[in-house]
Amino acid sequence: MLNSLQSSFGTIFEPDLFAEIAEVGNLTKVSEGEKIIEIGQYVRGMPLLLSGAIKILREDDEGDELLLYYLERGDTCSMTMACCLGDTQSEIRAIAETDVELVMLPVRKMEEWTAKYRSWRNFVFDSYHNRLNELLTTVDSIAFKNMDQRLVEYLEEKSRISSSKIIVNTHQEIADDLHSSRVVISRLLKKLEHLGKIKIHRNQIKLINF
Repeated sequence: MLNSLQSSFGTIFEPDLFAEIAEVGNLTKVSEGEKIIEIGQYVRGMPLLLSGAIKILREDDEGDELLLYYLERGDTCSMTMACCLGDTQSEIRAIAETDVELVMLPVRKMEEWTAKYRSWRNFVFDSYHNRLNELLTTVDSIAFKNMDQRLVEYLEEKSRISSSKIIVNTHQEIADDLHSSRVVISRLLKKLEHLGKIKIHRNQIKLINF
């Protein structure tokens, strides 16, 4: 596990901190589509993502979801950290976007490392900053962009994360992530196909001119 940690987090952490993480961390593998954290759950560990991608979702009062942001290799979830330290229930849902490998860290170590290691403090603060910027980007997208633009950006981001021009999602799944309806998403995808930007297949979308 130590080699995976060093590969994913480079020179971010001191050698002594790498050694402690390897000693107390729980290496976990999660398959694509599996839930990692559920809304209302008490979070007992903080994840460090070694490989793959995780999507973070928020749910409204009617049970509809909205994609907030993705976590990728070298990331952690600041919302999870807040729940761990405050012993509060999770307000987000985390689902493996791809097959994922991560290390779960015990809550008791988080405060200890904050006092002990400067690199850990910097990592935590940077994580909060990055997630806040991503949330602001999501808010800006909802407030200032039409669904056409949001859909294009969504497809581009999915393609980047999967390193593939093939998006394996149903129209309903895309609608759920964008907090829209399947009818609207299907209509906009047909429009993109007419413009020659994508090719629609059953449960798949091939990006052509992106």
